[in-house]
Amino acid sequence: MGAKAKNKVISGYLNGASITHFLGEIKISGFAGNQTISKATVANIELVSSETNKDTGSSIARGVVGGVLLGPAGLIGGALLGKHNDIYTLSINFKNGKKSLVEIDSNLYKELTIKLY
Repeated sequence: MGAKAKNKVISGYLNGASITHFLGEIKISGFAGNQTISKATVANIELVSSETNKDTGSSIARGVVGGVLLGPAGLIGGALLGKHNDIYTLSINFKNGKKSLVEIDSNLYKELTIKLY
């Protein structure tokens, strides 16, 4: 199976803490504390890297269903349509001078981009 984003801080301020989006608010939450991610708290963000991985399990399942329904062409088509897992690594510089390196999925990346626009 393809790798999935951790939706966590992987280095720096609040290392190991989870990143969540709930009721319109994006938060970093962990044992060391909590931090809201918003225009009021973030000085800037920088995209460090992004990658797309194919979800192998999804490709196999879709290939099997396609093969059953449409034969060999469906098998190939279904396999090609498997889910993709996007992983974004961002550096977040907070207004309090602290920095976090985070790994998030495409859904959280989209919400973060909208929130900080």
